[in-house]
Amino acid sequence: MNKSWYLSRRSALKGMGVSLALPLLECMSDASGRAVERTPQARMAFLYFPNGVAEGSWKPAKTKEDGTLEELNEWMGPLEKHKQHLLIPHNIWTPRGNGHMAGTATWLTGGEYSGRHVSAGGISVDQLAAKHIGQDTLLDSLQLSVRGEGFFSKSLPRNTISWIDRRTPATREIEPRIVFDQMFRTTEQFAPDSSVLDLVLEDAKSLQRQLGAVDRDKLEQYLTSIQAIERRLKFSSEQTARAEDNTLLNQRLKRPAAGIPQNHDDYMKLMLDMIVLGFWADATRVSTFMLDHGQSNRYFNFIDGVQGTWHALSHYQDISGETEDDDGLTSWSSVREKRNMYNAVTQWHHRQIAYLLDQMSEIKEGDATLLDNSMIVYGSSLGDGHEHSADNLPVLFAGGSNLNMRTGRYLNYSRNTDLNRYYLSMLHRMGMDLDRFGTADDELPDLT
Repeated sequence: MNKSWYLSRRSALKGMGVSLALPLLECMSDASGRAVERTPQARMAFLYFPNGVAEGSWKPAKTKEDGTLEELNEWMGPLEKHKQHLLIPHNIWTPRGNGHMAGTATWLTGGEYSGRHVSAGGISVDQLAAKHIGQDTLLDSLQLSVRGEGFFSKSLPRNTISWIDRRTPATREIEPRIVFDQMFRTTEQFAPDSSVLDLVLEDAKSLQRQLGAVDRDKLEQYLTSIQAIERRLKFSSEQTARAEDNTLLNQRLKRPAAGIPQNHDDYMKLMLDMIVLGFWADATRVSTFMLDHGQSNRYFNFIDGVQGTWHALSHYQDISGETEDDDGLTSWSSVREKRNMYNAVTQWHHRQIAYLLDQMSEIKEGDATLLDNSMIVYGSSLGDGHEHSADNLPVLFAGGSNLNMRTGRYLNYSRNTDLNRYYLSMLHRMGMDLDRFGTADDELPDLT
């Protein structure tokens, strides 16, 4: 390849009704034609889960005196291989509120929830960042959620962490295909059964002939990833169609809407894939994902040895099965048994986060990875689920080692420390000059 040949950073592969954004390549230039410095933009993602955790299940098993993570505990085990990418803080809280409803709604705003006025107290951190950098990408931000289950699945505050302003929730998507189409299908003028890659194939082949070996490999990896996701989306739709034609299956299964995988593990991974793909393609640099609504009653009976709903399990000291939180069908033999089931649900979700970190750590961007260039917050608005505790919220931070975050450590704060201080730290690394966010007026200590 001629070293004087450059490709615009905003170039995309074109086809009938589709536009496929490209990952960062060695040959890219800015709008003036100058070669870009291959320092990718920072990204930020916020992943929320409800119902807290059992006390003690979030603490690492072994750390060094300086806080270096040496070994995570049994329930955090799926994240063991990524401990060098993590910051696990102790004594994090949100001063203005926590819980199933108010805590969910204000988890990213740093505000105080008003049920009377349906107010989250301010704009959420993701939307604040999106206003600052969103004009540089196809989507200013991406708001995802799984489809909720249980009595509170229609509750606005329990289903919203992202707010455009104090009273306006940002629209969220629950169907992977819709998210995919938002990023890569630009019009309705395409054959509905056609692959995005099929539609841009001619443009892709033309571009590959002009690229150097390194960029050809990067583009091939990127296109292969998109093709794999398309196959999984198609399989999900086909399985749903088969279920609709199967009377026996109709009677035994509660089928999700078309386009949502029936297997919750598959569903979760597809949604996480959308975040990775959005960041990789630079379709967006800001994302939120609700792993369920703020008082989820989802059954996790597909995990070996687990019985009962998530919310019921969170009240692990009540084993009779006769409280208002129970389904009236499930009881437990001991507090230990129920607590272990609750921890198993926590562990399952850690496995999903490990999957996300796997994908992001494998994508190279210059001398770093997509994970190194991204800041991820994963956590809940409740501490101990049974106590509905406001203290010591289960939160971890992942990535950002290329953004002045010194990862691989346990941050053992001696007293309650405001989560909004980390959000302010993130906003600064996104290039925003702010003195305050929510209840925070300085950065979280010991990040660098």
